[in-house]
Amino acid sequence: MAEKAVKKKKRISMRALLLLVSLLVLISLLAMELYIKTRDVSALTEPLPQATVIYDRNGEVASKLTANQIEGVPSNEIPDVMKIAVVAVEDHRFYEHDGFDFIGTARALSTNIKAGGVVQGGSTITQQLAKNVFLTHEKTFKRKFDEFFLAKKVEKSYTKDQIISLYLNQIYYGEGAWGIKNAAAVYFAKNPEELSLAEAATLAGLIKAPSVFSPLNNEERSIQRRNLVLHLMYEQNFITLEELEAAKEEELKLESRHVDPYEGKYPSFMDYILEEADKMYGLSESELLAGGYNIYTSLEPKAQEAIEEVFADSANFPTAPNGEVAQSSGILIDPKSGGILALMGGRDYQFRDFNRATRLNKQPGSTVKPLLVYTPALEQGYDMYDMLNDSPIDIGGYKPLNHTLDYRGKVTMYDAILNSYNVPAVSLLHEIGVQSGVEAARKLYLPITEDDHNLASLALGGFTDGIAPKHLAEAYSIYPNKGELVESHAILRVETGDGEVVASFEGEKEQVTSKEVAEKITFMLKEVVEEGSGTNALISGREVAGKTGSTQTRDNNHRATSNQWFVGFTPQVVGAFWIGFDKPTEELYLPIISGAGSPAAKVFQQVVTAALKDEPVESFELPGNLKKPNKVSVQKKEKKKERSRNRGEERRKNRDSEKRKNDDDD
Repeated sequence: MAEKAVKKKKRISMRALLLLVSLLVLISLLAMELYIKTRDVSALTEPLPQATVIYDRNGEVASKLTANQIEGVPSNEIPDVMKIAVVAVEDHRFYEHDGFDFIGTARALSTNIKAGGVVQGGSTITQQLAKNVFLTHEKTFKRKFDEFFLAKKVEKSYTKDQIISLYLNQIYYGEGAWGIKNAAAVYFAKNPEELSLAEAATLAGLIKAPSVFSPLNNEERSIQRRNLVLHLMYEQNFITLEELEAAKEEELKLESRHVDPYEGKYPSFMDYILEEADKMYGLSESELLAGGYNIYTSLEPKAQEAIEEVFADSANFPTAPNGEVAQSSGILIDPKSGGILALMGGRDYQFRDFNRATRLNKQPGSTVKPLLVYTPALEQGYDMYDMLNDSPIDIGGYKPLNHTLDYRGKVTMYDAILNSYNVPAVSLLHEIGVQSGVEAARKLYLPITEDDHNLASLALGGFTDGIAPKHLAEAYSIYPNKGELVESHAILRVETGDGEVVASFEGEKEQVTSKEVAEKITFMLKEVVEEGSGTNALISGREVAGKTGSTQTRDNNHRATSNQWFVGFTPQVVGAFWIGFDKPTEELYLPIISGAGSPAAKVFQQVVTAALKDEPVESFELPGNLKKPNKVSVQKKEKKKERSRNRGEERRKNRDSEKRKNDDDD
């Protein structure tokens, strides 16, 4: 009897537990439904926003920033082949799920776990639509949580046809084309309803990576991607075998018709406008893309076109041993005003890509030696022709090497900069104190961390987190600007459509070093370009100064370059350029360049030459007493200092001896 009672009690407990679980699930579902109802997705069908107009430094229209709803077309003007092509390649269960595809998500998760990284996404078309319109692109749990519930609300508020049509009007297809209407015009000079099956598949194939699959950049790759989309459409029973074969045979006829010549122009610069407006003035991306503002900037069209033209030619950049062309970024700044004249976030850059000109984190190498070692040393009384140590040193176990792997005993500061020797820089910073380098970085707003308060980071540019070309160009502007620093910026002022000023740049000049020190560094860096490692930066008829830099790694018993830099300036412009790979590997690295063949310096030379074309020639106006060293006089000066040091040491010994004698007498 007791055993039966126990079993009965267990059955009652189990039923109670199941009832409780069911109740909790029901409450959760009700709570979810209530939460979904609170989400507002009416913005999907609100009136189209107004474009924000960007003006250059001359007050002329340079570009336009627009939200991705602009130029939307109704569903009946989007052909069915376009809709099913996107469904086939982006979300083949679109017509089956209710905004969140549990099966697709599980499949993507399994694939990513096997690959050891994110190689496949699980977002549905509805989720992508919700993210594009309502959320940021940050990969956070909160964003995914919001995306899930917004997608559910969208599915409850709109039909599948409305959702796919809204999606096609929202997404970016590359080449500055937001929305299906602009995409059809940019690639095929057609209206959406005129697209053929093959053309629809081509556009659908762009969505994953517009810059990679653009037929304007790589026709062969674009056709391969188109054919993949067509096969998916066939496998999912959207088209017949005959339609598949006919579309694959269709010739890709590209013809462009830009609706607005300014829309999407200068994407790297426009991306930074969005970044700076948010960071400095609290104006969000969504506000600028839809608010109809007028933004006046420091953009110089001639300079921007020059940098885009140079970056468009892959022959201007070195390659890894496997043949892959290196990535690159660069920026030009007016040293007097701090205004950004031009910038390029990467080769083949598309709007909303990762902007390497302003957001890169790479070690700057020897480019920081003038900033963090030689400028502080000159400020403390050292001279250009003072002799510095260039012999093996061991400072707490740290043993720096010259890139030449040899030593000269002693060299002048002038020669150390000219040849970018490492040991003299480290020895000098050790003499003046690491804190001097830390303070210099602080004054120049270089983003170092506490982990960088050491000789290797400050003297040789081995920064923990790295920096971007923008940081270097801003810091180097103190040299042509006679020691004054102005915060770099692109926005001069922002006005509403009614002319009300809502933001304006009010930066002030800071005297961060003396005019005399700036002139001495400029003189030595001018020699670097004329006789040292920066000769690739020479511009005929103009004065140029600058510094090369690189960071090296050792893989498979060979030395390789992971980052190449050049930062240089004329009296009118400062430019900083980086070349390398986003994620260097044993296959993706740059061979070490010996001598004065810096590829980054050559890119600087090409860009600045074109940017300053027809501009007046200006001089650094350096004082006449700054001259190249006379080796004999330098040697005499050093011998005189050595004799003085010896006499001082002798006097000190005599004083110590006399003191000991007096102590003994006592």
